[in-house]
Amino acid sequence: MITREVDASSVYARPEDPDDLLSLRRAVRAGDRVTGDTTRVIKRERDYSRPDRGERVRIRVALRVERMSLDGELGRLRIAGTVQDSDNESVPRGSHHSMIIEPGRGITIAKKSWGPSQRDLLSRRGPRAGFVLAAVDASDCGIARLSGTRMERIPDIRSGVSGKRYRGSFDMAGFLDGAAQAAASVARPGDRVIIFGPGHTKRRLANRMRGLPELQGHDISVIDGVETAGEDGIIEFSRSPAMRRAASGSGLARAAEITDEAVARAGRGADLFAMGMDEASRAAVAGAVGSLVFSDRSVRDDEQGLVDLLDEAERRGADTYAVDSSTDVGLRVSGLGGIVALLRYRM
Repeated sequence: MITREVDASSVYARPEDPDDLLSLRRAVRAGDRVTGDTTRVIKRERDYSRPDRGERVRIRVALRVERMSLDGELGRLRIAGTVQDSDNESVPRGSHHSMIIEPGRGITIAKKSWGPSQRDLLSRRGPRAGFVLAAVDASDCGIARLSGTRMERIPDIRSGVSGKRYRGSFDMAGFLDGAAQAAASVARPGDRVIIFGPGHTKRRLANRMRGLPELQGHDISVIDGVETAGEDGIIEFSRSPAMRRAASGSGLARAAEITDEAVARAGRGADLFAMGMDEASRAAVAGAVGSLVFSDRSVRDDEQGLVDLLDEAERRGADTYAVDSSTDVGLRVSGLGGIVALLRYRM
C-alpha cells in the first residue's frame, strides 16, 4: 500500500495488490468520505443516434460511503454511496454512485476521527519484494511470481522439442532466451529468482538470466529437489520443503507452516486449533488466537464476518495471513472451512 497523509483527517491510499484491497475494505467505514476517479455512461441526445448507446467518461467524485464489497475473489473493491461532490454535471450531488478500486488506483479517505488500527491497516507495509519462480526442463518452462501469500502465473513456454521416439530440430537457445525474458517481465525490484526442475536445463537458464540487463542486481539461484517442469513444477514447488527453505521469509511459507501445524494438532487430538468461521470467531473474542490463515472462500461466504474476525484477532495481537486458490495452501485452507487458526491456550 502506498499512502500519503493529505491533512489531519485525510489519507491518500493506493493499493498495490489484492491484500491491500482487503486492508482498504477494513479501513473504510460507512460515513467516511472517499474521493477518487470513476467512470459513468453519459447518454447524449443526437440525431440518428441509437437511444441505448452512451459515452463512457471519466469523472472525479466524492462519496459518502454507505456500503462496500469485495468482488472477483479479492480482485477489486466496490464502494457505493451518496455523491457529495462531482466534476461532471451529469452526476449531481445527492445522487447515488459507486466506484471500483483495483490495484494501482488510488483514493483519498477522509474521516471525522481515525482509529489507530485503521491507520495501521493503510501504513503497515509498502511495496514488497517477492520471488520469481521458474520450473524448467528441455520442453517446458513455467513462470510465476510469489508475493506475500499470492502467486501469479503466466502461460507455460514450450520449446517445441519432440518426444524421445521422434527426431526433430528445435531452437533451444531461443527457448531459453524467451524463458529468461518472460521471467524478467514479471520481476520487480528486489525480487529473488529461483530456478528448479529436472536435469541441467535449469542451470543453462540461470546463466541466460544472469546475462540479462533487466535482471542485473537480482539474486538468481538454482535449487534441486523439484523434478517437474511447467505449471506442475510450480505447484510441486509450492508444496515442497524446498519452498520452505528457499522462500522462508515469505508469507506463503508461514501460512503453510500454520496450516500444517493445525492439521498435526487435529491428528494428535489436541484442541489448540480452530477451523471455520464460528470456532475462529469465538477464539478471537476470547483472545486465544495466536496465528490465523484465511482463504478467499471465507471472503465469499461471509465478508463482513471475516472483517470483524480479523479486526478482533489483530486487536488482540494475532498474526493473520490471506491465501487464495492460486496456491496449494489456499486450496487446503478452503477445504478446512476457509479459516485455520493456532490457539495460545485451550478454550
